[in-house]
Amino acid sequence: MFANPLNVERPSFLAEEDIVIFEDAVGKFFDDHAPESRVAKWREDGIVERAMWNEAAEAGLAGLSLPEQYGGAGGDYRHEVILMEQLGTKGVDGFGLSLHNAIVAHYILHYGTEEQRQRWLPGFCDGTYVSAIAMTEPGAGSDLQGIKATARLDGNEYVINGSKTFITNGQTANLVVVVCKTDPTQGSRGTSLLVVETEGAEGFERGRNLDKLGMEAADTSELFFNDVRVPTANLIGGDEGQGFYQLMGQLPQERLNIAVQGIATIERALSVTIDYVKQRKAFGKAIIEFQNTQFKLAECKTKATVARVFVNHCIGLHLQGKLDASTASMAKYWVTDLENEIVDECLQLFGGFGYMAEYPIARMYRDSRVQRIYGGTNEVMKILIARTL
Repeated sequence: MFANPLNVERPSFLAEEDIVIFEDAVGKFFDDHAPESRVAKWREDGIVERAMWNEAAEAGLAGLSLPEQYGGAGGDYRHEVILMEQLGTKGVDGFGLSLHNAIVAHYILHYGTEEQRQRWLPGFCDGTYVSAIAMTEPGAGSDLQGIKATARLDGNEYVINGSKTFITNGQTANLVVVVCKTDPTQGSRGTSLLVVETEGAEGFERGRNLDKLGMEAADTSELFFNDVRVPTANLIGGDEGQGFYQLMGQLPQERLNIAVQGIATIERALSVTIDYVKQRKAFGKAIIEFQNTQFKLAECKTKATVARVFVNHCIGLHLQGKLDASTASMAKYWVTDLENEIVDECLQLFGGFGYMAEYPIARMYRDSRVQRIYGGTNEVMKILIARTL
């Protein structure tokens, strides 16, 4: 584990003994189950093997914040934060467990009927399901009101038609929450969320595993729905037209997740860079001894400290149920912009080695770029913030 370069005391809600013990356990799990050689194989293959999902479930890491009555660990958002931080700290690139845990599962937990929670959530926890949420389409990204996929009611079934793209866990997922229009004439009020269990689902097809700039181990895919039939019991919440409101209710947590991942990458980038410049020599002395290096890293550490304090503040608000969409948007956009800035500055200090793929800083550089895009582009975040002015 790297030494955290920031001098920010952990907030009390993350310093409780059980949380510290859990953090240590998660770190050891990734040390044992995700060594660099295995993660490198995932990057080469473009996918995290299904066995890793089962191993995580057996270790109790799936369904961290789901209640015990549904097979979950009975934890809260703090446990999801620890998982996301450890994924970043240990360099477990591309493993979509936090999406499964802290995003998809919560649509069912918060908005599903009791029958739906009992039907699906235990499978989120025991490894039966790997989940995905299918929002983005070729013609609709951050603008969720532009969704074109439809779900037509036919007796006691919905017939889903449409295509989705950039879907995380897309090759692996066997439970997909699909954002679609149940009434295309009603705009956002005609949007609903439907669950598709992919095994044996006629008309469901996976497209190619997309070739990306970074996050090579994450299976990111196109999904196609051609007259896919699901029972009306698969409509999350049981009432049509609630999908847009359900999405808006969960997006603040999704955007905070991205900020948490961003600050974890910032801290890792600074740590590996500080270690490198202390060892690497040029012109007869360590690179850290040059004033330019000191000034650059001083700037990065200062900005990173501000980001960490703000992210901790947002986590605290969220635990109290007080994190509003605007503040979550601030965290998402500002921290990810800073993540890209700091990782770029750190790569520069590695010189030519920073451009080599086997160095972690090069992978962080590639992986960080998408943080400014998914979960709503940073430009959209600014629009949302501007509405509060």
